[in-house]
Amino acid sequence: MKKLASLLVLVFAFTMTAQAQKKYKKKHKEKMTAEQQANLAVKKMALALELSASQQRQVKPLILAQVNDRRAAYEKMKKHREEKKELSADERYKLANAKLDNQLAFQRKMKSILNEAQFEKFKKMKKGRKMKRGKAMKRKKMMKKHKEHKERKEKKEE
Repeated sequence: MKKLASLLVLVFAFTMTAQAQKKYKKKHKEKMTAEQQANLAVKKMALALELSASQQRQVKPLILAQVNDRRAAYEKMKKHREEKKELSADERYKLANAKLDNQLAFQRKMKSILNEAQFEKFKKMKKGRKMKRGKAMKRKKMMKKHKEHKERKEKKEE
């Protein structure tokens, strides 16, 4: 019995140490600069859409602006979370409206840069990313519901 208890304590300690290291690595990972992110995105787009060098030069500033806007929005939301401040319905509406306006402007600019075939492929790629992100969100919600259900069940048993 003592061996079993000591084994359980050892396994528990090992698990907690491993999880703490993962969290530390995730928090302290160096982030790429906006320029680096934009370069990678443009190269991926060039591979997928077969962009010419001229098109790549035209797309890069658009992607860079998008990366910078996304970072600014992330920092703003992070600040709100740290202050534990909820956004009002009007603020959420304004943010969502501005985001959609930016997406429409980006799409119009991309349409002027890309040819018809490239633009159709671009729209399909964008739709595919949304579908993938939607599935990940569903999975996350399901895991959360499962965890809550499990916790409620454990409370009932106690």
